[in-house]
Amino acid sequence: MLQVVAPGPDLGEQLILLQRQIDLLLLEHSRVAAEFAQGAQWADEGSNSAIDWIRFNCNLTEKAAGDRIAVGSKLGELAESSQAMQGGEIGFAHLSVIARTAIALGKRFDEFVLLDLARKMSPGKLYYKSMQYRHSLDAKGYALEQVDAVENRHLRLTTGEDGCLLINGVLDPVGGAVVRTALEPLARRTAWDDDRDQDKRNADALVELAHGGKPATLQITASVETVKGLAGATGGEMEFSLPLSSTSVQRMACDCSVMRVLLDQESVVVDVGRSRRVISGPARRALKARDGHCQWAD
Repeated sequence: MLQVVAPGPDLGEQLILLQRQIDLLLLEHSRVAAEFAQGAQWADEGSNSAIDWIRFNCNLTEKAAGDRIAVGSKLGELAESSQAMQGGEIGFAHLSVIARTAIALGKRFDEFVLLDLARKMSPGKLYYKSMQYRHSLDAKGYALEQVDAVENRHLRLTTGEDGCLLINGVLDPVGGAVVRTALEPLARRTAWDDDRDQDKRNADALVELAHGGKPATLQITASVETVKGLAGATGGEMEFSLPLSSTSVQRMACDCSVMRVLLDQESVVVDVGRSRRVISGPARRALKARDGHCQWAD
């Protein structure tokens, strides 16, 4: 039963207490949602899936509905995490990340790895760490998901009645980072009195780039183990992107500049080497003349 929060000057404490009550209700909602997903009511009522039924009838996004079913289906295996959430140590958003990771990894999943992290960081940071954790245990499966993201990317260009170009699409993490990295330098404010909002500057930057912008340069940080594709290695790191699979890192390492960076056990930089091209200019021209295009993984 909901507790009545007495009015008072400390609004912050009220917000925390209310959120904990909301999290407890979400936990119960998830338990019922998982049980509902096992039944046939959603199919009998013409929905394509339990997630679709919950999304429509409970006024939720597809992700939120999926989170409820994921958490509810894993409650029996996430006793410690559930108890931590009920005790206010973590939130429902943390529990959703843990449950989704448990589903993805199956028997290889260790609840305590992410639970310890959840107690120390925000749900957003935990999600990023969960991607690294998944890659360390299932690099092949993680790479396949990124391949699916590439295969499913799309960009729709339609013309409006007034002749304007309408753009709608989805890009994979790497492709999205390439586009964002190319646009951001061109989308900065040009003067103190530049009153364009971010969306307007992004649109202007896209047009400017199409008129002849330079190729984007991406900076990827990866361990030697990741580049070699060794088991247990974490994913590569890149700004504006989730961890990259070792397969993606290897592909991009075919034609890049490499800089050696040594870190100590506390992740403090000890030494930084010089940047050098993996393939020099003359060698690149010779390979292009011989092969015609990139031969990676052929």
